[in-house]
Amino acid sequence: MGSDDVTFGPFTLDVKQRALWRAGAPVRLGSRTLDILCILASANGELVTKDALMARVWPNQVIEDNALQVQISALRRALEEGKDGQTYVITVPGRGYRFTRVQSPSSGQTAPPARPLSRSIAVLPFLNMSSDPEQEYFADGMVEEIIAGLSRVKWLLVIARNSSFVYKGKAVDMKQVARELGVRYVVEGSVRKAGHRVRITVQLIEADTGVHLWVERYDRLLDDIFALQDEITLCVVGAIEPGLRKAEIERVRRRRPESLDAYDLVLRAMPFVHSHIADDAPEALPLLEKALQLEPNYPAAHASLSLCYHSRYRASLREQDRDAAIRHARAASTDAVDDATALGIAGFVAALDERDQANAIKLFDRALTLSSSDIFTLWCSSIVLAFMGRTETAIERAQRALQLSPFDPFNFLAYNALAISYFHTRRYGEAYDAARRSVQLNPRFNVSHSFLVAALMALGREEDAKLSAQRLLALDPTFTIKRFAPIADIEPKVFRPFADAWKAAGIAEG
Repeated sequence: MGSDDVTFGPFTLDVKQRALWRAGAPVRLGSRTLDILCILASANGELVTKDALMARVWPNQVIEDNALQVQISALRRALEEGKDGQTYVITVPGRGYRFTRVQSPSSGQTAPPARPLSRSIAVLPFLNMSSDPEQEYFADGMVEEIIAGLSRVKWLLVIARNSSFVYKGKAVDMKQVARELGVRYVVEGSVRKAGHRVRITVQLIEADTGVHLWVERYDRLLDDIFALQDEITLCVVGAIEPGLRKAEIERVRRRRPESLDAYDLVLRAMPFVHSHIADDAPEALPLLEKALQLEPNYPAAHASLSLCYHSRYRASLREQDRDAAIRHARAASTDAVDDATALGIAGFVAALDERDQANAIKLFDRALTLSSSDIFTLWCSSIVLAFMGRTETAIERAQRALQLSPFDPFNFLAYNALAISYFHTRRYGEAYDAARRSVQLNPRFNVSHSFLVAALMALGREEDAKLSAQRLLALDPTFTIKRFAPIADIEPKVFRPFADAWKAAGIAEG
């Protein structure tokens, strides 16, 4: 292999000879598509701005942004992006593109930062050492609680749960984790739950060097689990920053339910809550209702119920579902609540179902004051702000969510916020790219398909838009502009162009 060769996946690119090979066979690319690949591959993983690409591929020519998007799309097709979850050409929203040779741990994801920040951390899934494999959810819940506590420390960048969990069940190399997630520190551990006792081993590692900064084993009564979660969180933060201030110590500690059984039920419901799919709600609802019977003022249970009923309302438009979503959102956002995720979800429902955008913004601000790394608040607020036409803040929060959780399957929410924002600001190529990624991440979610239809129409790809509309209607035959308007038509200047694009693609008005 020559010094000008770049290998990635099954491909080899000869930059000097301008030739691409796949498993020894030549791959045909257009001249400009090949130019773009050579430029990106030669940048050694660094960002190449759109302006720089256009200046080099079309020197001394005035062209539309769409020309670059067309070539990028052709390149992605040639590289078979999406097959086996691989992405090589990474969109850096609003800036440009970056090329990566790294095999993505999860499908269709934006690659993480190349250089870890000095105060950045990921908590890997703890190993379940219990004899009962059904206790897996308890070990996962332990990690989620530690992440939530760490996220309340303002100076610490904390990778969200779903990105660190792509390593679940795998033997991992800490340097690889640091590179792929863009973090300096990694926490790993194990949990053994037996009867009324729990044994937990935790260690904090400086990922680049492999040095163990702190290791501890705990053997406690299950009744002490919340205090233990806070203690572990404080030890991790203290090992990173020995001069931890009292105010930040208090910030880590937060209210928990009094009933361990209620906590257990909420953990069991989580996988069905966060899909945003109405058909998943019946699995979660009885668990969450039972949790509230045990703990009537449990914010996480109320917020989860609110999200379930929101998903049902979006699908059914039944007023009883809307009323239930609003009722539980209000219960999840009382003045006493200090759960950032609950407040973020409550703001989402307040904006889209109750149509109280002013209160929604206040709830988002409260949540981000508690935890600037709360991934649900970033997702929820970015979508609401995008529908409101506040695109600059929406894009910033969606991009931050992608940074905090680069391999998160729920990033379809961040990409939807970007798709709305870019479409509204007539950056149709970027809107298409964001909508396409959202569909890849959650192909069952009809809303993601709707944004892809609109972006394709705006790009002049009418036939592709109509095919996408057919896929949308096959997924959800009830989808019409009128049925979606009660949720999305917050600001007519934002919603109307979408409605016009959908109508042109063959989606019924009412």
